[in-house]
Amino acid sequence: MDITIFHNTRCGTSRTTLETIRATGAEPRVVDYLAQPPTRDELKDLIARAGLQVRDAVRSKEALFKELGLDDPATTDDALLDAMVAHPILINRPFVVTNKGVRLCRPAELVREIL
Repeated sequence: MDITIFHNTRCGTSRTTLETIRATGAEPRVVDYLAQPPTRDELKDLIARAGLQVRDAVRSKEALFKELGLDDPATTDDALLDAMVAHPILINRPFVVTNKGVRLCRPAELVREIL
């Protein structure tokens, strides 16, 4: 099975998700999304395939979220996507892609649904 994880090594949930994947014997393609962020179209596709709204994929706990005024409920999906592409730290993680689907694995156990 092809598996890709959009990973942040500093994130405990991301590390746990990666460990869960590896415990199955699979070795995923690990994308450090802070160094290699998805394009706007890729990000939009990941969010849609995960069945999420754009706002659900934004890391609202980051100080930058509020600093950029993204906490305003009137902020559009396009503005949120643009901010996440410009500042990948705002992308919630980890996204995992398999041939069974896409999940934002928060909590980490959600990865089991697509393994």
